[in-house]
Amino acid sequence: MRLLALLAALVLAAPVAQAQDDPETNPPGEYEEPVETYSRDELAEAVSDFFGVTAEAGAAVLERVFSDLGRPVGYVTGEELSGAVGVGLRYGEGYLTMRNGTQQKVYWQGPSIGFDTGGNASRVFVLVYNLHDPERIYQRFPGVEGTAYLVAGMGVNYQRADGITLAPIRSGVGLRAGANIGYLAYSRRRNWLPF
Repeated sequence: MRLLALLAALVLAAPVAQAQDDPETNPPGEYEEPVETYSRDELAEAVSDFFGVTAEAGAAVLERVFSDLGRPVGYVTGEELSGAVGVGLRYGEGYLTMRNGTQQKVYWQGPSIGFDTGGNASRVFVLVYNLHDPERIYQRFPGVEGTAYLVAGMGVNYQRADGITLAPIRSGVGLRAGANIGYLAYSRRRNWLPF
């Protein structure tokens, strides 16, 4: 009898729990600010302009990231140099652009270690998620990367720290192959020591 009462309570409570989580039936409170995000079309155009590829190619690159993470609140555009022989270094610079129009200069640098050899120069377009205060980008973001540049290539990986996710899309030239783990430290000024 107790088991039947428990099952009945669970069945009756399930629709209530779903309604509380459903944004259609439970809209955000009047004091919550909606977060401005970029649409897929806006970013496909920005990526195609930045990398000099067709809009279709830009959209194809973004498809996986959007399906994994959704719509970003900002992006970083820049350039970087990196090289490795087991242990690697990466240095870059660019601009963080938030959906609300805020723009600021950022630098990044970091070490890596792994089965990785070669060097490359890349243009980088980083999708930025859950960054509500642009100052919070100035920290270390760990990540894992697999690279295969044979003259030219394009790839994406994810970096996460403190609830913020960065998805760098790189297109570059060079001769490099391998996989590594490491981090990138984003800063306000150029730091030659990557630690």
